[in-house]
Formats: sequence, structure tokens, C-alpha cells
Amino acid sequence: MTTSELTEPTRLRMVAADSRRFGLVALIAFLTLVDLFATQAILPSLVIKFGVSRATMGFAVNASTFGMAVAGIAVALFGRGIDRRNGIWISLAVLAIPTTLLSQTDSIIVFALLRVAQGLCMSTAFTLTMAYLAEHFSARQTTSALAAYVTGNVASNFFGRLMSAAVADTFGISTNFLTFAALNLIGAALVWFTLQKTSEMMPADAAGGASRSAWKGQLMHAELRACFAVGFLILFVFIGTFTYVNFQLVAAPLSLSPMALGLVYFVFLPSMLTTPLAGRVAAGLGPRVGIGTTLAVAIAGLFLLLTTSLPVVLLGMTLIAVGTFLAQAIATGHVSRTASRDRTAASGIYLASYYAGGLAGSFVLGQIYDRVGWTACVAVLVAVLACAIAVAQVLKTPTV
Repeated sequence: MTTSELTEPTRLRMVAADSRRFGLVALIAFLTLVDLFATQAILPSLVIKFGVSRATMGFAVNASTFGMAVAGIAVALFGRGIDRRNGIWISLAVLAIPTTLLSQTDSIIVFALLRVAQGLCMSTAFTLTMAYLAEHFSARQTTSALAAYVTGNVASNFFGRLMSAAVADTFGISTNFLTFAALNLIGAALVWFTLQKTSEMMPADAAGGASRSAWKGQLMHAELRACFAVGFLILFVFIGTFTYVNFQLVAAPLSLSPMALGLVYFVFLPSMLTTPLAGRVAAGLGPRVGIGTTLAVAIAGLFLLLTTSLPVVLLGMTLIAVGTFLAQAIATGHVSRTASRDRTAASGIYLASYYAGGLAGSFVLGQIYDRVGWTACVAVLVAVLACAIAVAQVLKTPTV
């Protein structure tokens, strides 16, 4: 009787403690990646400021994805000896430097290089945080912790864009970047004061092989190769869409103001609710059908972007966000389950592929948009998602 009475309060305390920890994880994720896509919300204003083409500005803004890809590979290869907490907070503190310098530059080349530097810092913090979660949460808690982290990333897409548009429209572009530099420092302080200090190293590969051999093993695995390709194609479409749709929204007949353009990104709000369900979708449908279904939703959304009705366009953007975020979460989970050994190498390759796809999407779609137009962009995006669905057909439902 007494044991039973004590068990329920203890369980409730454990649930409350987990909730606080998961909330903290989501907040750290938000502050880690809030710079990544926020600048897309002020693209039209940046084109005017720098006096360059839309394709050039889109590529410069998304140059951060190159830094993300490079750092993902570097940390996966050489990050085993890095203390997690120190690596995360130092990366976020250093991130404030290029973010601050962005407020001062008038050179498009310097702007692009600073965005690469931002990507290097964000990806380092991102990768080390994923390692920290795997090392400091039980098997029972890890899935929820990762879901919280992904939800924080989705929130950074939403609130980051909204904040960027509002601050830039009210106080100017320079103040916008200074505001985000302050958020970088807040993130660094949060990690310093809340994460458990540890000198624990990332577990060595089970096979004990060299890093190069570990990476070669991942690239030889058909399902992992498919996941890497799917990740590349998903961010190709996501960045290609949400970079250049901004120019459609501010042009006639929609003619949105910079502040209204920021409010448009409420379309990410549903994704904050649906992305945590990725595990259930994958368990119920399997990775092949799950990715195919969610990307089909995104394809439906792409067709809606061809209309001139703002509510219909917003619905299309919502469907694209929901579909691509769910598919990305399913693919990420499948990489973790499939790579029974050398998960660090597998995650590093996936991250590099994912962000390389974003850089490619910003470049390719920019050229198409400037030379052919928006309709051609949508056609290419639909074809890319169709390819991703086809590639995902090799994925199998885990047997355990």
C-alpha cells in the first residue's frame, strides 16, 4: 500500500523533470538554429541594400548551409574528444561574432563568407548537442529528447523569420543582425548554466575501425545511401521554395509589405504540432510509405503556390512545411536505426548531404527563377520531390 502510494508521486515527479529537460532541449535547439533561416524573411530588403540579383542574394543568404555541411563532417570525424557542453556554448558564443559583423558589411562577398562562418558555428553546436542527448538521456528518454530538439528547430524557422521581418521592418537591417547576435549569446549562457558538465567522449565505433573505414561502410549501405539522397532532395526543395517564394509574395498581385511577409511564416506553426508525430507515422506506415505520403503532401502544396490567391498560397506553404519536416524527421530516425554501428559517421554524412542539398537548391532555383520564372521553379521542385519518393522505395521497415 505504502509503496503504491509512493510510486505515483515519484512517477509524476519524473514526468515533470523530463518535461523541464525536454523544454530546455527545445529552447537550446531554437537558439542554436534561429539564425539559419531567419534571414530569408528579409531577402527582398537585402536585394535592395546590396543591389544584386535575387539569385545572387538567395545564394549568399543560404551560404550558411555550406558551413553547416562542412562542420557536420568535421565534427563527426574529429569531435570525439570534445567536451560536449564546452563545445556547444563556445560555438554559440563565437556565432555572435559573424552575426554582429553582418550588421556592418556592405559587401555581398563578405556577407556570404560571414553566413558560411555562421553555418560552421551552428552545425558544430547542433552536432555536439545531438551527441550530448545520446549520451545523457536513457534509451527511454532519447526519442522524446530528439523530438523536442526537432520541434525546437521547427520553432526557430517560425519565430526566427517572424522576428527578423519585424525587427528589420521597424528598426532596420543592422539592428536585426545585432538582435540575433544577442540571441546567440543568450544561447551560449543557457548552455553554460544548464547542461551538465562532462568530459565523456563520444563512444568509439563498435568495430573500432578508423573514421575513413566507418564512413566507407555507411556509403556502401543501400538504405543509408537512399536516406542521404532523400535528405539532400528534401532541403533542396525546402530552401528552394522558401527562399524564392518571398519574391512572389512581395510582387504584384500579392504585394505584401516586409512586416506582412514576416507574418506569412505562421505557416510553420502547424509543423510544430505535426513534426513530433514523425515517429508514429514511421511506425504505422514504415519509412518508405511514410516518406512517400508526407512528400506527396508537400507536392500538393507546391501546386497551390501557382495561384494568385493569398489564402491558397499560404495553405500551399503550410503543406510544404508539414510534409518536408515530417519526411526529414522520418529519414533522420531511419538513419539512426539502420546504422547499428558507426552512428556518428552516418549522422555526419546525413547532415552534410542534407545541407548540401539546401545550398544546391538555393543556387539552382535562383538561376531558374531569374531566367525562366516561378512556374518553372515549381515544376522543378515537384520533379525533385518525385525523385525523393522514388529513392525512398528501397527503405525497409525495421524488424525490431
